[in-house]
Amino acid sequence: MSDLIVIAYDDEFKAEEVRLTLAKLQVEHLIEMEDAAVVVKNEQGKVKLKQAVNLTSAGAVSGSFWGLLIGTLFLSPLFGAAVGAASGALAGALSDIGVNDDFMRELGESLKPKSSALFVLVRKVTPDKVLAEVAPYGGKVLKTSLSKDEETQLQEVLDRHGLPTV
Repeated sequence: MSDLIVIAYDDEFKAEEVRLTLAKLQVEHLIEMEDAAVVVKNEQGKVKLKQAVNLTSAGAVSGSFWGLLIGTLFLSPLFGAAVGAASGALAGALSDIGVNDDFMRELGESLKPKSSALFVLVRKVTPDKVLAEVAPYGGKVLKTSLSKDEETQLQEVLDRHGLPTV
């Protein structure tokens, strides 16, 4: 089972920096993430979601491959690739894995302008090593599925080592 952790940052770019740090730590097998997304609220108050994976593009690429393959069997590879790409893009756009987009937008609306939030679904983690890497960024814990004690400990680590929080 995955744990949801949402941390807010006082500038538009900090959440993306932390997401990139977590991606590096995932390569080192210190954390296993199911999903990681960033929500940014710009100066005008507009909320923008930045997903780790663009499902529409991934679906189009996968669909065009399979369409090309099937189209080749029926002597119409270009038509097969086009139909496959279209159906794959549609399937990718309709599928929503990880953190719910509506939930992220709703929570993003509560951010102050010129700030960001990181949404992470964590499967497994080596807490001491990961916290040592992300603590310097600071942040304010907005929501988690952690226990109250774990959530409090996480906020204390971010407060102790981090920069000023939101």
